[in-house]
Amino acid sequence: MTDHSDLRRFIARQPTPRQDDEQDGDAFLADDDWPARTNTSAIRFQSANNGTPGTALVRTTTMGRRIQEVPARRSALTPRRADAGHVWPPPVQLEREPSLPPLRRRGGQQRFHWLVLVGLGMFIMILGWVALSALGSWWQTTQDDWHYGRPRTFQIDAVVGHNHDSAPNPSHFLALNLNHHIEIIELPAGDPSKARIYSGPTMFGQGQDLVPVTLSFRDVNGDGRPDMLVWVADSHFAFINENGGFRPARSGEELTVPS
Repeated sequence: MTDHSDLRRFIARQPTPRQDDEQDGDAFLADDDWPARTNTSAIRFQSANNGTPGTALVRTTTMGRRIQEVPARRSALTPRRADAGHVWPPPVQLEREPSLPPLRRRGGQQRFHWLVLVGLGMFIMILGWVALSALGSWWQTTQDDWHYGRPRTFQIDAVVGHNHDSAPNPSHFLALNLNHHIEIIELPAGDPSKARIYSGPTMFGQGQDLVPVTLSFRDVNGDGRPDMLVWVADSHFAFINENGGFRPARSGEELTVPS
C-alpha cells in the first residue's frame, strides 16, 4: 500500500476556509466596540433600513438571516469619556477675518451724501450768526459802559428859560436809567437848591437796565419855548416846557417831533 501519512500531515497544516474567513473578519472588524463574530460563511453588504440615512454593513448567514448590524465608523460615533490619564489636545484658535473697510473715493476721501454737506454748511452759518450776534451785543454794551457808565447816566446843558438861565449860566440836566426806571434831574441855572426831578417811564425786559437815556431840547408844540425830549433807544417821550418847569405831554396834543 501507498504511504499517505506525509500527504495527510501536509493537508493538516494547511488553513481551512473557515480559519481564513475568521482571520479576514478579525482584520476587518478589529475594533473593541464591535460585537463578537459568529460562525458565518459569507459577508455581504445591504441597507440597514433603520431610519437613518446612508448604508451600513450587515453580517448575515448563508441562510439569509441577519445577525448583527455593523456599527458606523469611528468618526461618526459619539466620543467616549476620557480616562483619568487621557490628555485632550489643546483647542484650536480660530482667527476672525478682518471686516472690510468702508467704501472710499479716489484719493482716500470718504463718501458723503450732498445733503450732509448742505446741513453742515447751514449748521456752521447758524453758529456764525449766533457768535456774531453775541459779539456785537458785547461790543455795544462795552461801548455804552465807556460812554455812560453804570447806571447809565447822560448830562447836558441847555438854556430853557428857567431861573433866569442864560448861555453863560445854562441849566444842567442829568438823565439816569436807574434799575429800569428813568429819572431826569434839572438844576435851573446850575442852582442845586432849586433842583427838580422828573420821572420817566419804567422799562421791562432783560438787559433794559443797561439801555442809555439821552435828552434833547426843541420846540415841539409851537409856543416858542424849548421842550424836552427823552430818547430811550429808538423811542422818545416829550415833556412840555410850561410855568418854569416841564410836564409830560398829554394825549391829543399836536406835537411836531423831528425824526
